[in-house]
Amino acid sequence: MLEYERKAYEDLMEWKWELFSKKSVFQKLSKKAQTRINSIIPEKAHHVITEGIQQMVKMTLFGSDLTTKKPELAQASLQEKDELVKEKLTTYRRTATVEGAGTGAGGIFLGLADFPLLLSIKIKYLFEVAAIYGFDTKKYEERLFILHVFQLAFSHDRLKRETFHTIENWGEKKHEITEMDWRTFQQEYRDYIDLVKLLQLVPGFGAIVGAYANYNLLEHLGKTALHAYHLRLFKDIPLDYVKE
Repeated sequence: MLEYERKAYEDLMEWKWELFSKKSVFQKLSKKAQTRINSIIPEKAHHVITEGIQQMVKMTLFGSDLTTKKPELAQASLQEKDELVKEKLTTYRRTATVEGAGTGAGGIFLGLADFPLLLSIKIKYLFEVAAIYGFDTKKYEERLFILHVFQLAFSHDRLKRETFHTIENWGEKKHEITEMDWRTFQQEYRDYIDLVKLLQLVPGFGAIVGAYANYNLLEHLGKTALHAYHLRLFKDIPLDYVKE
């Protein structure tokens, strides 16, 4: 096996270990706080938010598919594809950082506008990643996979484990999934980013927080996406071949 592929596989195993290592006390407390907040929000409000995010994501999926061009990488090595994925991340991360700084500097109303803008940047980036690795984003199953990668990046322990299991066994699981659990999808995403993004609404340093938060959220998504697609690609390689 090529040295690059061997190192990529080792990095994948290390990422998998980190994914399920013990979380900090702060992360546990923040999740409990968000769960408590969600429990007192009226059911009707949850329904409205769920419907809103579902439609927002579906519109972004449709738009991203129209604007994503499949690169000619059929003969490219994994290293070449990874390098292109990282180049795309640099571009999208820069866009998200500028957008976060701009909306953060604008106070509450522009700060609120950051949510759909950042969401669209993240989804668009995942479409680019899928295309680079050779997956057809026009297929419904590939769009579902993109949403599961997104969910893996922005969810807490229990759902993260479930989502990872689905991604790791996508060949079998994709036939069992007909639709996303949109209520869980939106709630986990909101819970994951709410505490830090709320600071973006504070006048005076919202621009700094917005830029920093968006940079790190894209960085985290980029790492998750690269390893999630490696997980699929290495699934087709015999384990003894990987380790030899």
